[in-house]
Amino acid sequence: MTQVPICDVSELPPGERKIVELDGNSIGVFNIEGNYYAASNKCPHAGGPVCTGRVGHELLAEFTGVGLRVKEYFGPNIVLACPWHGWEFNLETGAHLGDSKITLPLYEVTVQDNKIFVEI
Repeated sequence: MTQVPICDVSELPPGERKIVELDGNSIGVFNIEGNYYAASNKCPHAGGPVCTGRVGHELLAEFTGVGLRVKEYFGPNIVLACPWHGWEFNLETGAHLGDSKITLPLYEVTVQDNKIFVEI
């Protein structure tokens, strides 16, 4: 495995993403609330540019009873949704939210001397 420099920390503020080509692969690097994530930019469903999709906390719901509204709230997991068909993946594990046997490849991200590195 090789650590590849991506950019300085100042170039990827919270809420931003950067799509890079590394070793022939398109990879999205994200700063979500000060935590860094990197994922393949190829959705396992149909090859869509998953890293250009919506990023946010997982929407959860709780059935509260017949005739009552479902209680919705955001959970702690960070989710990436493919813009082509809406497939959602946990950015910590790569697991698809509906079927954990389907995964989005993730890459380890480290920060050294204010530089962001991705391990490929």
